[in-house]
Amino acid sequence: MEEVSSITEFGKVIIFLITGLLAMGGAYFVNHLLSPNHPNPEKNSSYECGEEPSGSSWLQFNSRFYVIALIFLLFDVEMIFVFPWATVFADPELIAADARWGWLSFTEMLGFLSILILGLVYVWRKKDLDWIKPTPTAASTDTAIPLSAYEAINKEVYVPFKNKVEPETEKVATPVVSKPKFVPRFKKA
Repeated sequence: MEEVSSITEFGKVIIFLITGLLAMGGAYFVNHLLSPNHPNPEKNSSYECGEEPSGSSWLQFNSRFYVIALIFLLFDVEMIFVFPWATVFADPELIAADARWGWLSFTEMLGFLSILILGLVYVWRKKDLDWIKPTPTAASTDTAIPLSAYEAINKEVYVPFKNKVEPETEKVATPVVSKPKFVPRFKKA
């Protein structure tokens, strides 16, 4: 006769979740007990690559920073795959077992590197690797306003409330309202 488990499947999941939460909380508690906590102004200051931060953090970065960083990460991560290939390709036991393994790994790496080189040529042709663009383009619009009008506006100096013009409105006679005759008086208790 088979015995029936007294814990349902849902109960097993609850026990698993509680055990995980207790383990995680225990790890945080032990970390809090063992970790040193000696704050000082130098530790509490912002750290930015060994330099003291200056200026506002609300700056707009040029997108070229991100493009260069992404290209670096792409080629850096892709080159990690070359190292395992080199160890397998240089294994004399594998090549001795069957010579086709050497040719297969060689052609796979040629295909892989050709895709990488093709991507590098594409980025190079788009001139995304140039830090400073050689020919900046100025924005242009089709407008009938002459450029001298914009230049005149840009040369004006703004003085607050100097040229404030009050809008002329018709003066309307306001009727005189008499005060109420009744004045409430409260008695103090």
